[in-house]
Amino acid sequence: MILTIDIGNTNIVFGVADQAEWVKIWRIQTDWSKTADEYEVIFRTLFTSSKICKTEITHTILCSVVPSLIRPFKEMLHNLLGHSPFLVEPSMYGKLPVNVLNPYEIGADLVADATAAFIRYQAPCMVIDFGTALTFTTISASGEILGVSIAPGLRTALESLTSNTAQLPDVQLVAPPSVLGKNTIHAIQSGIVLGFAGLVDSIVSQTEKELGQSLTVVATGGLSAVLFNVAKKIQVIDKNLTLEGLKYMGEHLCKCSQ
Repeated sequence: MILTIDIGNTNIVFGVADQAEWVKIWRIQTDWSKTADEYEVIFRTLFTSSKICKTEITHTILCSVVPSLIRPFKEMLHNLLGHSPFLVEPSMYGKLPVNVLNPYEIGADLVADATAAFIRYQAPCMVIDFGTALTFTTISASGEILGVSIAPGLRTALESLTSNTAQLPDVQLVAPPSVLGKNTIHAIQSGIVLGFAGLVDSIVSQTEKELGQSLTVVATGGLSAVLFNVAKKIQVIDKNLTLEGLKYMGEHLCKCSQ
């Protein structure tokens, strides 16, 4: 079995796959202050509760946009599983089916997104990843990452709004009944949810216009479902796309490097 781990700024998403099937996928909150021992307790507990035998995990692939957590996770995984993880980094991008633009500037999670999208959809496509940041990664039909757009994520924007104002409450991220908010909650939902839907549609439309072709638009990430029926340009929800990209790397690259 393969263990795939995606360390993001807000959440750590990880899953265990057995060949083509995901045995289990978890999502926990990212905590930069936790030690290797503390994360080991979490992983060990989750494995036990899901009846996953850690000795059956033969390869682990780690992707992180939080550099300070790489070392603790390497230590934790070595103690827990008895092997070191395969770290997604620029040195291995040349072995991927996608051509990575500016490998030392693009996030490893976006490379995983692009890899999975290219393999799965085999068409000019855009991956919209709804995380701490809202990212738009465009991939050509030949597998070249053409470029990326980055905006604040939905939750990031909402927290910035509510934490910097005295009377605005935190709200659920769902579409309001009308763009004309009749109360504070609906007003915030209108601005954030409907406003971001407009942002998504605009970025996709401008990208398609610049390229002169239509794109298959795939949304992923924890909040991807929020805009699925609101943003007109989103065609597919693929919540596990990042892990699928890491799984591909684990299957095709891990054995070669160990």
